[in-house]
Amino acid sequence: MSEVVLPALGESVTEGTVTRWLKKVGDTVAVDEPLVEISTDKVDTEIPSPVAGTIEQILVQEDETVEVGAVLAIVGSGLGAAAPSAPAPAAVEAQAPVAAPVVETPAPVEAPVATPVAAPVAAPAPVAAPVSSAPASHNTDPGYVTPLVRKLANENGVDLNAIAGTGVGGRIRKEDVLNAGSPAAVSFAAPVAAPVAAAPHVAAAPSALRGTTEPMSRLRKVLAERAVASMVSTAQLTTVVEVDVTAIANLRASVKDAFLAKTGNKLNFMPFFALAAAEALQGHPKLNASIDGENIVYHSGENISFAVDTEKGLLTPVIRNVASLNIAQIAGQIADLASRTRNNQLKPDELSGGTFTLTNTGSRGALFDTPVVFLPQSAILGTGVVTKRPVVVTAADGSDSIAIRHMVYLALSYDHRLIDGADASRFLVDVKARLEGGNFVANLGL
Repeated sequence: MSEVVLPALGESVTEGTVTRWLKKVGDTVAVDEPLVEISTDKVDTEIPSPVAGTIEQILVQEDETVEVGAVLAIVGSGLGAAAPSAPAPAAVEAQAPVAAPVVETPAPVEAPVATPVAAPVAAPAPVAAPVSSAPASHNTDPGYVTPLVRKLANENGVDLNAIAGTGVGGRIRKEDVLNAGSPAAVSFAAPVAAPVAAAPHVAAAPSALRGTTEPMSRLRKVLAERAVASMVSTAQLTTVVEVDVTAIANLRASVKDAFLAKTGNKLNFMPFFALAAAEALQGHPKLNASIDGENIVYHSGENISFAVDTEKGLLTPVIRNVASLNIAQIAGQIADLASRTRNNQLKPDELSGGTFTLTNTGSRGALFDTPVVFLPQSAILGTGVVTKRPVVVTAADGSDSIAIRHMVYLALSYDHRLIDGADASRFLVDVKARLEGGNFVANLGL
């Protein structure tokens, strides 16, 4: 028999609360298969089984809190597999910067000029077994699957038993279902040529959550509490500027192939926004500071948190000392951290220590919003969608003309207790000037 203990989840984490058992007594479990969900004051995580075998005892019930090192369950060696010496958390969630709306990592994309046309919707293939009938809390052949994944599989006619999951322990993720789905499920991901005639409107399928009630997840409770605490204890407002990023768009077009070949990452706008913000923070320390009682703490490094949308909620991994990095390094860290965030492979330390937040509100087409500052930080920058539109351009000789330019809105929310409107405006003007100048060739890292 082997004991499953609560591992250390961070230097300052001393206890955890069992929020849900993914197995019950008598169930079999494989090595590294998610066994129990644990919540702490810093992270939410799934604890994997250190051995393969049968669950003989569950010693800590749901909603009970125990110290790090406490025995959670006993696993019999029914399958005889050896265990790693110390279990490692398979999934990490953290108290995350609360930004409105919740956004994904990819940088703002250019809004298409032409109206996109959905590919013809093919009839869904017959499903071998009703994917919605298996209980979400116990493993079946496809393993533990979240309600969202089951819903996507049902909508796209995907047999979960036929999918090889790419998550921890072979767990099936949302991306696995979308990749295995019908053309209709992925038709919106690819650019579509200009239509000859408008396609008929296809209504979205009604959500399975309509008319139902479910308890809030711990992460959603934490986000709610943090949002309210931030709004109640600070004086927040938002300042917005409009930026012409045509020079960056042209630079991206000229180097994107070489950038991808050398770094393995696509070149989007987010690394440029991050670098410009980090450089501006060096000259505007109030925006990279925190209030500690009656003192102001000015941070020595520009550690930028960036928002990643996951199935369970918003997480914000941190890139440290961004002003000292080049575009290739920033793009590489964004890709790596975002991937490991979605695959539940982040370490607790990678979710802490941020001094400023960057949230890409334009990833779903929003022009801008008013993001909420994540305490103890004092500011958060939201980047809207980059879109082509006609604007007035003034030439060097003072003459005006109308041209098609790549434009984006940057929205800075900040704590007015520390940062005045003039401070915010000066910061945004510096970021705007850096981006519109487009002089990033020396910063590409190629």
